[in-house]
Amino acid sequence: MNRSTPPPPGACRVRLTLAYHGTGFHGFAPNPGVRTVAGVLETALGKLLNRGLPVAITAAGRTDAGVHAWGQVVSFDAPAERVDPARLQRALNKMLAPEIVVRDAQIAPPDFDARFSARWRMYRYSVINRPIPDPFLADTAWWVAQPLDLHALWLACDPFIGEHDFTSFCRKPDVTLSGVGPSMVRRVYDARWEDEGDGLLRFWIKANSFCHQMVRSVVGTMVEAGLGKKHAGDITGILQARDRAAAGVVAPPQGLCLWEVGY
Repeated sequence: MNRSTPPPPGACRVRLTLAYHGTGFHGFAPNPGVRTVAGVLETALGKLLNRGLPVAITAAGRTDAGVHAWGQVVSFDAPAERVDPARLQRALNKMLAPEIVVRDAQIAPPDFDARFSARWRMYRYSVINRPIPDPFLADTAWWVAQPLDLHALWLACDPFIGEHDFTSFCRKPDVTLSGVGPSMVRRVYDARWEDEGDGLLRFWIKANSFCHQMVRSVVGTMVEAGLGKKHAGDITGILQARDRAAAGVVAPPQGLCLWEVGY
């Protein structure tokens, strides 16, 4: 399935909104020999809709190992006579919950594509900033014991707003046969930190799309600014450097959650 291919005759396009706890998965994308979110979901869909054969899905974003989601969106084609969205939602949740939960299931327009129809994605990153860690948040937040300067974190957000080349904050992609890699230019619509009290900090970032490890690299660099290892004023120069070595550490995966996708 791609952005220009409608469902075949007798089929319909289905859209699911998923939440999942990523700790037990080696990322989202199918990967032979390891357990992934898409692999488990495609197998379950095959049992329900395709006589046991996996159903290929398209996703709004491919999350890494250990990363979670609250608003991941997937789309796929299935025989129309076999698709009852409410029944499909109940059956999938019975098979996959609580690790994977279908929050919504519906018939989508024939030209809908979970990836290419998306206008923006929003991620949330959680940090526990206090001397004592919280065992109940250990697999959904990054514990930073040293005090963070919230003012520095807030100031560090502003340079990310707008359209920039995020080469300094992305894992280096594979180049094509022509020797040219994909563009690392992204448009960020919003970037902000929220203090929820008791040391729980949330970073929200909304952009048209994200390159590999972009959010985690942004968070890791801002945390270094919050610790005084970098200055908020350094962010613009890091962006302009287009050099991964100029940025800070990559924040661990467990604090990251794909929160919402806009269409």
